[in-house]
Amino acid sequence: MALLISFAALFISVILLQLSSGGVGTIDALTGLNLGFSTGQIGLLGSAHFAGFFIGCWWTPRLMGAVGYSRAFAVFTSLGAIGLLGHILTQEPLIWTALRVASGICIAGCYTVIEAWLQAKVTNETRGRSMGAYRFVDLGGQLAAQLMIGALASIELYMAYTTLTIFCCASILPLAMTKASPPAADDVPRLRPFLAISRSPLAVGGVIVGGLTSAAYRMVGPIYAAEIGLSAEEIGYFLAALIVGGAVAQFPAGWLADRFDRRNVLIGFSAASLVGCAISASVVGPAPAIAASFLFGFLITPIYSISAAHAHDFASQDERAELSAALLFYYAVGAILSPVIVSRLIDVAGPVSFFFFIAAGHLALVIYGLFRRLVRPAERRTNYVYAPRTSFLIGRLTGSERDKAGPRPEGDISGANTTQGDTPRKEPE
Repeated sequence: MALLISFAALFISVILLQLSSGGVGTIDALTGLNLGFSTGQIGLLGSAHFAGFFIGCWWTPRLMGAVGYSRAFAVFTSLGAIGLLGHILTQEPLIWTALRVASGICIAGCYTVIEAWLQAKVTNETRGRSMGAYRFVDLGGQLAAQLMIGALASIELYMAYTTLTIFCCASILPLAMTKASPPAADDVPRLRPFLAISRSPLAVGGVIVGGLTSAAYRMVGPIYAAEIGLSAEEIGYFLAALIVGGAVAQFPAGWLADRFDRRNVLIGFSAASLVGCAISASVVGPAPAIAASFLFGFLITPIYSISAAHAHDFASQDERAELSAALLFYYAVGAILSPVIVSRLIDVAGPVSFFFFIAAGHLALVIYGLFRRLVRPAERRTNYVYAPRTSFLIGRLTGSERDKAGPRPEGDISGANTTQGDTPRKEPE
């Protein structure tokens, strides 16, 4: 309880941010359909969000160094409020696209500030509990945002976006009113995309496919759900089931990834996702669609964390933050491309092409994973960690969790554990 109180301002800001941003993609999709936007234009909105997200990840640490944590947070919440409130002033798709870039910058910027603040305040003794509470609050906010969709979609456009703007503006209040002094701005991890490729090409492929899949489901999934007849409230449950399935999957995924060759686990989840695509594409009716969404979240959400864990197996401790930033860069690449591509496919081939696209990405990952298994044996040295895709600084928060040494589990086929002081192997897997 004392831990929660000490970080209460940060956690309340996270919840308010999620309530503000977690459902905006769905509201944009449903509103855009009502306004006559094409499927391709709605897909562009989703891509714009992730383009803004990447810009925010890169820019925020530099802004924090120039003006400090609190002022940087105010800048980004202002951008978020502009991005949301601007929707009620025009119905031009290209302007909405620019507004979604601003919203994406806001989310990346605010999360970077929050995670940098957490990193500066936690200790080795409280890090595990702090990250557990942070993940719980973040997922809880995501879930609540999806459950709000039905109510927001049933009211006037200006009221829906004004409500989201209020949550965005309110997120600055806890940090502005806290008596705790903000930490000094630290150096930002350099963005070195080739670091991830040099450590694990398979992990890079995994996070790209994770970005393709997650962005398609979160940003274009509402179009698919509307096409198969789900109401706005049911679409909210549809996306909430995806989040719940992903949260439930973390324990079994971690258990498997810590005991067996992580490439096999990654291939297994990706192959199972092909089955999930087939099931999801064939269901009819709200309840089966929501159940299929839960299954799909269970199968696709761990892909990123398993890939990240595999990449960190070949990295040294001082590379953790930069490697996490590089992996998030590749995730953003997949997430930027996905909504535009899949929305065009839906226009050409109908709603079922939504799952054909996702299946094609996972089939490619399975084939590449099988190829990489032939290249060299695996090495395992780090703990599996659920890795949120929130900012480039997340690697600093999770780095210590990865390096905790533990006993070698029974059934481990990936080689002996190495401890924190061992020299990691640098070759790609």
